[in-house]
Amino acid sequence: MDLNNRDIRTVDDVLTLLDGLFAPGADRWTEGGADWWDGFYADRDKPVPFFVAKPDENLVSYVERGLLPAGGGRALDLGCGPGRNSLYLASLGYEVDAVDLSATAIRWAEERAAEAGAETVRFVCGDAFAAALDGPYDLVYDSGCFHHLPPHRRISYLALLDRVLAPGGHLALTAFAAGEGGMGSELPDAEFYRKGGLDGGLAYTDASLRGIFADLTDVEVRRMHDETADSPAFGEAFLWTALFRRP
Repeated sequence: MDLNNRDIRTVDDVLTLLDGLFAPGADRWTEGGADWWDGFYADRDKPVPFFVAKPDENLVSYVERGLLPAGGGRALDLGCGPGRNSLYLASLGYEVDAVDLSATAIRWAEERAAEAGAETVRFVCGDAFAAALDGPYDLVYDSGCFHHLPPHRRISYLALLDRVLAPGGHLALTAFAAGEGGMGSELPDAEFYRKGGLDGGLAYTDASLRGIFADLTDVEVRRMHDETADSPAFGEAFLWTALFRRP
């Protein structure tokens, strides 16, 4: 479709047009984003905190406190990266679909899964909004994907949840926290379109997360706990953690 030729007819056409307002790779999600992430994951030895092979502390906490069932179910890991949370969920008996834009990250995740003997994880390389994801899922887990989406793609994100999250299922996510000690950009949404980029990711307040996911039941929203290097879990206090349940 040539969007310069008066071809906009649908919401998807509008979303695609808005994607095009960003320079290739500038939002790390649209065209060029996969190349950016491939480069990011190419050096496995660089000191990136979440390159560690251990799950998020909030995810472990949800299971240990009985907020998520420990006996398994079906889970979708959005922006799975090298697969650390996917493998943790598989160890609990979950059947996991794990999706990421980066082929480099997916190869790393598949290697980790083979080493762990995890046979219940299906890795998918591509755009989660366009991938053939066969819900319903009892859990959708997102460790840092949501805050890399441009504002208009929240519509796509909510539509995906509406399509694949089972009744009574949970959405759990981590996202850049606005305010003291946080990370990510706190610019107004409109400013990102003027700049043509996302400044590395969007920062959210707890109130904004609750507002965006207002159709879900708020179970818990808190800062992620800092975890030491020798902890069995990953944790950085510049992130929000949020758990919501679909009625």
